[in-house]
Amino acid sequence: MVEEKKYFAHETAVIDEGCEIGEGTKIWHFSHVMPRCKIGKNCNLGQNVVVSPEVILGNNVKVQNNVSIYTGVVCEDDVFLGPSMVFTNVVNPRSAVNRRGHYQKTVVRHGASIGANATVVCGHDIGEFAFIGAGAVVTKNIPAYALVVGNPARQVGWMSAYGHKLAFDAAGRAACPESGEHYQLKNGTVSPVK
Repeated sequence: MVEEKKYFAHETAVIDEGCEIGEGTKIWHFSHVMPRCKIGKNCNLGQNVVVSPEVILGNNVKVQNNVSIYTGVVCEDDVFLGPSMVFTNVVNPRSAVNRRGHYQKTVVRHGASIGANATVVCGHDIGEFAFIGAGAVVTKNIPAYALVVGNPARQVGWMSAYGHKLAFDAAGRAACPESGEHYQLKNGTVSPVK
């Protein structure tokens, strides 16, 4: 008896045995999902995406075209990976030196977005709802809700969970113009006001 797949994979996609793929996930043209990776429910992997062994993608992760997610990367729920963005997993690669087993971990926290053509150097975590601008090069940990741009990436503001730049008043309060949710900036940390 053949078990019915609960996810969609385009006929040109390569899905290796030994990976876990959640219900409602879609995997598009020319993508490759490798063994021992875990992909959550309702994810969308665009064209020409590679998911390497032991990568973990949470639920509702959106991966745009031409993204390679290498061993050592963990993306929590609701992460957005923009077109052609890049992860690394070794800080000192050499063709003649085998560094398998020396991969560094990168965690992209819940709700974070990484823009098109951005690069995330391994060993650095991206905080929840952080927003990495297009083309940025991340070389350090990024705080929750931070907006960073440039090479190397530098913080230029704060973002709401809905993806709007926050304008804090003198008391350190701001509201998202779309959701109306309120935020507090205190001691260099942003948190939602419950």
